[in-house]
Amino acid sequence: MSNAQKIKVGIIGGAGYTGGELLRILINHPNVDIAFINSSSNTGNFVYQVHTDLFGDTDLKFTGELSDNIYVLFLCVGHGDARKFLDANPIAAHVKIIDLSQDFRLSQNSKFRTPHITADPEPTFREFIYGLPELNRESIKSAHNIANPGCFATCLQLGLIPLAAKGLLTNEVHITATTGSTGAGQKPTDTTHFTWRNDNLSVYKVFDHQHLNEIGESLTQLQPTGLGALNFVPYRGDYTRGIIASMYTESDLTEEEALKFYTEYYASHPFTHVTGRNIDLKQVVNTNKCFIQVKKLGNKLFIVSIIDNLTKGASGQAVQNMNLMFGFEEDAGLRLKAVAF
Repeated sequence: MSNAQKIKVGIIGGAGYTGGELLRILINHPNVDIAFINSSSNTGNFVYQVHTDLFGDTDLKFTGELSDNIYVLFLCVGHGDARKFLDANPIAAHVKIIDLSQDFRLSQNSKFRTPHITADPEPTFREFIYGLPELNRESIKSAHNIANPGCFATCLQLGLIPLAAKGLLTNEVHITATTGSTGAGQKPTDTTHFTWRNDNLSVYKVFDHQHLNEIGESLTQLQPTGLGALNFVPYRGDYTRGIIASMYTESDLTEEEALKFYTEYYASHPFTHVTGRNIDLKQVVNTNKCFIQVKKLGNKLFIVSIIDNLTKGASGQAVQNMNLMFGFEEDAGLRLKAVAF
C-alpha cells in the first residue's frame, strides 16, 4: 500500500488506557482515518469527555455499533475478552485484527476458530502472529492478525533477544523490573488506588508473572536449546508510566563484544537504541522507543531496558505493527518526543 494512501480503522474498547493511547497516536497518523470507536460503557459520549486531553483534537464520539467497512480492527479489551468478542461478533475475513490482550500471544492459543457467517460447514481460522517487530518483522509484514506483546514482555525481550540470537543465554538470568500504575489498567483496585500507590513500592507475582510464557517462547525461537532460567521479580511503581528493567547473567563476553552484538542486532530497527551510558525513564516516556544499556561488571553482563508501557509496551507497538502490515513507514505516526522534564 502506498504511503500516500489512508486506511480506515476501528477500535474496540476505546475508553481504557490503551484505547486512549491508541487514539492519541491514530488521530495524528498520516495514513489513518478512524471509522469508529466502540465502547459499551460510553456510547454516545464524545471521546474528549473520557480522554480529556483530546479536547480540541477530535469531535469523534464513542459508538456501540460495528462496521466491516475498515481495513484493520484494534482490540483494546481486557485479557480473555478479545476471544469472547470475536466469538460473539463475526468479523469479515478481509479485516485485519491487532489484539492488545494476551489471548492469542502463546503459540498454543494463536489459532482462533471463527464463528460461521455463511452456510459453509468447513471451519475457518484466524492465525495470530506474535507482534514484536524486532523479532518477527518479516512475518508481521505478511500477517493478517497480530497478537501484540505484553508490556513487561516487550521490555524484557528487547533486553535479551540479541543474546539469544547468538545462543548466549545459557546461564540463569536475574531480572528486576518496575512498572507504572497504568500497566494495571483503568479499573480501580486496591493496589492502583492513589493513596496506596503513592510513595509506595511492592513486589508481586514473583517468578510467576504471566508474561514469562511469551518471553520464553520468543527466546526459544532464537535459541532452541539450552536456555537458562529467567528469575523475574516485578515491582509496582509509584508513578504513572514507564517500565525499567535491570537484568544480569554470567557471561564470557567483554563489554565491547556485548555492545557490538546489541548494536548490530538493532541497527535496522528504528525504535530500539543501545548505549553503554546510564539511562533513565524520562528519556522514553511518551515515546515508542526502547533504550538499552549494556555493561560488564566482573563476570556478569548487566543490561538495563526501558520503555513506556502504554506506547512501546502496548498501543505504540500496535501502530508499529499496523505500519508494517500495510507497507507504511515503520515510524509513521510514532515520531514522538519524550517529556524530558
